[in-house]
Amino acid sequence: MADIPILVAHRGWPARYPENSLEGIAAAMNVGACGIEFDVQLTADGVPVVVHDDNLRRTAGIDRGVLDSACADLRRESVGEPARFGTAFANTRLPTLKEAIDLVRKRPPPLVFVEIKRASLRRFGLERVARPILETSAALGKHGVIISFDPETIRMAKQAGFRTGWALESWSEEQRLIALDLAPEFLFCKIARLPPAPAELWQGPWKWIVYETGDPALALALAGRGIAYVETDAIGEMLEHAELRRKGCVHGG
Repeated sequence: MADIPILVAHRGWPARYPENSLEGIAAAMNVGACGIEFDVQLTADGVPVVVHDDNLRRTAGIDRGVLDSACADLRRESVGEPARFGTAFANTRLPTLKEAIDLVRKRPPPLVFVEIKRASLRRFGLERVARPILETSAALGKHGVIISFDPETIRMAKQAGFRTGWALESWSEEQRLIALDLAPEFLFCKIARLPPAPAELWQGPWKWIVYETGDPALALALAGRGIAYVETDAIGEMLEHAELRRKGCVHGG
């Protein structure tokens, strides 16, 4: 099964549920995702919350800055993505990082990727942002992987004993050298940034993770190039494919 990738649920199961929601994360685990990825920002009062953007415009339909608001105020809003789902998820609230981790710890998948977002790092600085996220994520134990586009965040996480994944800004010699210096366990690359086949992937101590696609044929083709993991918004749909399902996971607990 060397040419079958392991699937990672990108922000839960956004094809069917609001992204980065507890509902979507739980559904992704239930359907057999071997990895769960979600994003973390810091609120104005220092609470790590699970959200990709630094504003609720897209997920709640309101203009409220995540980094400018207290956690309690943010959690009064529905983040059920009304533009996509109408009122179906009107009761969905912004999860704290602790809530998300408590959820996945009940039946942990092999890998839980916690992405520390650059918007928070730029606003509040590395120490203020990363410290509470690392402290909370420590509960994941061997399942937890800290990921970021920011090299200093990766260095800090490695020093704290975490497994790490670095996300590439571009396919360039400069980025390759940074990757070699950081030596993360995982190297993330957006699918559009990969050079076309038959170009070889960079060699290093990492496993490649490409994001994201809902096309089973493309996922299998990526595995044929040496991509070990593929992130997808459509985890359940992808796992309906007979070959991809062979590397699905049944979670313990």
